[in-house]
Amino acid sequence: MSFANLGLSEAILRAVEKSGYTTPTPIQLKAIPAILEGRDMMAAAQTGTGKTAGFTLPLLEMLSKNRTLKPKHARSLVITPTRELAAQVEESVKKYGKFIN
Repeated sequence: MSFANLGLSEAILRAVEKSGYTTPTPIQLKAIPAILEGRDMMAAAQTGTGKTAGFTLPLLEMLSKNRTLKPKHARSLVITPTRELAAQVEESVKKYGKFIN
């Protein structure tokens, strides 16, 4: 299975490929389609298994398709327990969203 089979846009797939990833991890295979379907997701896995990309990729996909912007309204909120994890999430969003407006 590849990222192309998960329903992600060409812009996101290009960013994933440019980041050096070719095959989704098991947690990404389960999380990405579920999130794109609008289902809630709670997952736990060890460090380095791709959890951050597992939720940032579908988040970026959904945000890129719904371009309705309302002044002073949040479109997404990610809460993390530490600053370090917040920085990791920010880096992931920037990396995978680099080809999206």
